[in-house]
Amino acid sequence: MFKAGLLTFAALFLLSGSVHSNDSKGINRDQYRISISKTTAHINVDGILDEPVWLTTDMVTNFHRVTPTDTGYAAAQTEVSVTYTETTLYMGIVCYDPTPGKRPVESLRRDFQFGKNDNFLVFIDTYNDQTNGFSFGVSAAGAQWDGQQANGGIVNLNWDIKWKSAVKNYDDKWVAEFAIPFRSMRYNGGEAEWGINFSRQDLKSNEKSSWAPMPRQFASATLAFTGSMVWDKPLPDSKLRFSLIPYTSVKTTQNKEAGEPFRTKLNAGGDAKMILSTSMNLDLTVNPDFSQVEVDRQRTNLDRFELFFPEKRQFFLENSDLFANLGTENLRPFFSRRIGLTSPIQAGARLSGNLGNDWRIGLMDLQTGPKDDIPSSNFAVGVLQRKVFQRSNVSAFLVNKEVIFFNEVDTAFTGNDFNRVAGAEFNLASADNRWTGKTFYHQSFYPGADGDAAAAAANITYSTQYINASLNQSWVGADYTAEVGYIRRRGYYDIGPEFQYKFFPNSSKIVNHGPILKTMMLFDTDLKLTDRESEVSYRVEWLNKSTIKVDLENSYVYLTYPFDPTNSGGIPLPADSEYRWNEVSATFTSDIRKPFNFMLMSLYGGFFNGTRYSLNSEVYYRFQPYASLALVTSYNNIKMPDPYNSAELILVGPRLDFTFTDKIFFTSLVQYNNQIDNININLRFQWRFAPVSDLFIVYTENAYPAGHEVKNRGFVFKISYWFN
Repeated sequence: MFKAGLLTFAALFLLSGSVHSNDSKGINRDQYRISISKTTAHINVDGILDEPVWLTTDMVTNFHRVTPTDTGYAAAQTEVSVTYTETTLYMGIVCYDPTPGKRPVESLRRDFQFGKNDNFLVFIDTYNDQTNGFSFGVSAAGAQWDGQQANGGIVNLNWDIKWKSAVKNYDDKWVAEFAIPFRSMRYNGGEAEWGINFSRQDLKSNEKSSWAPMPRQFASATLAFTGSMVWDKPLPDSKLRFSLIPYTSVKTTQNKEAGEPFRTKLNAGGDAKMILSTSMNLDLTVNPDFSQVEVDRQRTNLDRFELFFPEKRQFFLENSDLFANLGTENLRPFFSRRIGLTSPIQAGARLSGNLGNDWRIGLMDLQTGPKDDIPSSNFAVGVLQRKVFQRSNVSAFLVNKEVIFFNEVDTAFTGNDFNRVAGAEFNLASADNRWTGKTFYHQSFYPGADGDAAAAAANITYSTQYINASLNQSWVGADYTAEVGYIRRRGYYDIGPEFQYKFFPNSSKIVNHGPILKTMMLFDTDLKLTDRESEVSYRVEWLNKSTIKVDLENSYVYLTYPFDPTNSGGIPLPADSEYRWNEVSATFTSDIRKPFNFMLMSLYGGFFNGTRYSLNSEVYYRFQPYASLALVTSYNNIKMPDPYNSAELILVGPRLDFTFTDKIFFTSLVQYNNQIDNININLRFQWRFAPVSDLFIVYTENAYPAGHEVKNRGFVFKISYWFN
């Protein structure tokens, strides 16, 4: 099995090399160029382009249609002008609106959902690697959007930075103005050009457009298709700059279930950011507090393995792709949520950025303190990445967890004194983005580890507007252990091909439709089949944004250990038993442009040796732009033969979101989950009184549904301020 994994790894590495040697080119940047010149004029960011400088700057127009078809020019045209001063990049945007009626927007909340808002976005390839960059944008209501881009253009919206924008609305257009400080971005000094593309979404006409043409099968954020912004003179390297973000908080908590009284704690700490160069920054944190981070959305767990929840804490987000994208979706050697959720982080540091045009580096070190029976630990991660070919890269990394014993009590700890994972990875991205993929090899080290403590994987995807075909496979040794990672299971080899074809009919109602075929087969270390999922689907997308998908699935499971399919504490199905079943499901998503829209999924079929009926829904209503109501429900009725548990599992999560202004927000989230016998209430008030400076008031409570007997609750008052 180990040799098979290595052979697969090597074969796909060679295949990806041949793809690069023969791939077609992406967009010709010379055809889409905008010149930018320096100005000394004062620009008032108010959404009114009345400064004389806007009459002399270079301007682009003639945006190309991307969806529903990627031919011709957009009906809703856009004009963009750019200029800059010593410290700031400015943009003036005019979004013409030929369709009468109210412009759809969801709310005034920052980092809005792209598909539910009329918006304008800019994607900036500051490194000219067509892989990493920054995105800024606004909705037609003036809500801001900002994020870091990685892996060819995926935008991480959890990243926030200081910049200014303003929007003015008129009957036939809306106008936006941006002021983005250079210190808010990272770039290589001395470059004469940056890659750039502008994207516009006009929901009333169901049209997405971009300045540089974008194939409709790719997200508009894809950096392989940017044009060029040409500077009148290269930007110099920046000098050392320092920012400080202190906070203070008061927290009152009660563990009522344990019979504890209310306890109040005053806390203080903060983060510091040192910009060492235009492309490198050092982040420091002391006694960080993440009490204001939104709670996780609960899910009904009918799986045999741990659920994955995303990282939302600000310290871990800048250049997070260097760390968080190691491995694959279910095989991550580093998962930052392993740090600080069960024991407090005392201090940490992170150095990340670019070393020249072809190298990137990420170094992170955090120290946690002891809590209950969890000893202090040090967590260190190092990643070095090298660009190869036009858009691909290779990287090497080391993840280290070291337990630190400070007192005699810690000696009772029975886990590993250390756990380390080292590895090498190759990430493939062809110039035209048609070929993407990854191959890697990881090795873990800990007391008693043997040669089976390794993992290897390879995947490759081919995408055109008609075809999407992929092959994924991985091998994970039975002793592979990554204590700071997310590893769903060990001791297996899996392979999963997938194929999708889209028809684009000449229709006034249907955009595309077509079949999806995929399967996943998983084998144990003796090459015995333990899991198989084979799925046939058909998906239809209408011009009004609604979709429907019908699935037929055949499943096979051989249990290697006892398992209760309801996860409700009943008698488990025995190990060494096997099960086969079929199921059918249908998912419908309504027109998301409407104030009232919904998603409905229904499933019926077998489930191990029983049956399952599921009904899941998401219902949304917006009172634009000031409030939105969401109701997420999940119902699973599982019937099992005696003596096994049958169960009706219900998860209900109403969410009320008020955006009084673009700086004052209130969110109410209630989650009832009878699988874990819990009601969670989270009330969160936020006032952004200055750029990236906030006051939070948060109340959280967990209770038993019967009689609403409180288990625990907490109240937090927190204020932070960003000093530049």
